[in-house]
Amino acid sequence: MKLACSVLVALLVAGCPAPNHRHDLRLRALPTAADETRSLAFFQSLGVALTPGHHVELVENGRVFDVLDEEIRAARSSIHIASYIWRPGEPSERLVRALRERQPGVACRVLVDPLGSVNFDSVGIALANAGCEVRIFRPIQGAMPSLDAARIKTRLHRKLVVRDGEVGVTGGFGIWRSWLGDAEGPEYWRDMSVRAEGPAVREMQVAFAQNWQEAGGDFLPPEAFPELASRGEARAGFVASTQNRFLSDARRMTLLTIAAARRRLWISNSYFIPSDAIGDMLLEKVKQGVDVRVLVPGRHHDIAPVHAAQRASYARLLEGGVRIWEYELSMMHSKTMLVDEDLSVVGSTNLDPLALSTSDECSLVVEDPALAASLAAAFEKDMLHSREIHWDGWRRRGLLQRLGEKLPWLIGDYL
Repeated sequence: MKLACSVLVALLVAGCPAPNHRHDLRLRALPTAADETRSLAFFQSLGVALTPGHHVELVENGRVFDVLDEEIRAARSSIHIASYIWRPGEPSERLVRALRERQPGVACRVLVDPLGSVNFDSVGIALANAGCEVRIFRPIQGAMPSLDAARIKTRLHRKLVVRDGEVGVTGGFGIWRSWLGDAEGPEYWRDMSVRAEGPAVREMQVAFAQNWQEAGGDFLPPEAFPELASRGEARAGFVASTQNRFLSDARRMTLLTIAAARRRLWISNSYFIPSDAIGDMLLEKVKQGVDVRVLVPGRHHDIAPVHAAQRASYARLLEGGVRIWEYELSMMHSKTMLVDEDLSVVGSTNLDPLALSTSDECSLVVEDPALAASLAAAFEKDMLHSREIHWDGWRRRGLLQRLGEKLPWLIGDYL
């Protein structure tokens, strides 16, 4: 008995180096025996199949507010908005105006996170005056004085708009001035969103409903979940992830998407602090001959410690053959993945500890050559405004920079 206890303690102290000790999937590739095996792989791991019948459109930068304005005005039964960031000024005033002028009888429900939605009180009053029901997700008034770290970290990071249960919009956008414009300068961020029609919108509505109920809202009425006809040829699935200490759906989705790559894997991500397992997978794909590229923010990063942590991940990846670019025009806030010629992921999910373990996140996974071509064209355009980081130069970086890369790990999971 003493020997068994001693062995157990030794394994715990050593981290128990079993193949799955990092609590992540260990996938090298997805099966390819039939046309729908990719969808089945996603369904087995996530409970989300890539179902046919979708029309999905890529929405870049500030054009997302044109799309949201149009959807609000087109609503006939309901408009539901969930946002991590909603702050006063433009574009908030434009959306409030559209909501105030929406069709009579259209229910409006708005859910925001208090950590990202700074100075929201005035916006909340304007929305209430426009006839919207407004709720705050996991208020933090009691969390800060009590130092409730878990409650402070577990935020609503989803960006989600659902119109009439028929059209959904998701991506990286926030409702604030940084998302105006077309990424033409440092004050206007680079971002990607999608507008979707088809069966996956029902799951987008479910994700909103679940967050809405947690914030004290009632059940959505039956008309919020209409029967959805086929709207196109694209196959899609909506992945809504919530807190999971070991293996969240966001982490599963990321690893499955990487595993699916056979020729091309292009990643754009604003907060890129990959786990060991994700790093392992990226390096494995390079060994398999996949063109692995990562596009991340450069000198205009909005959070310095995250930028430092991002750069701390470079050495291992660069040495293993992953190509990395830093975007130079403005803050690059996209969260996209492009696999081969047909698979795309667009949503709110960053590749950092918060998104992969703690926050409520969402992404749309789409199998569609047309959308993949649009995303590839956008990625190639962004590379023209980016600087590639080369291993030969990176390994000669100075001591101070190397030390700076170590500091962010002191706050670990808060990144």
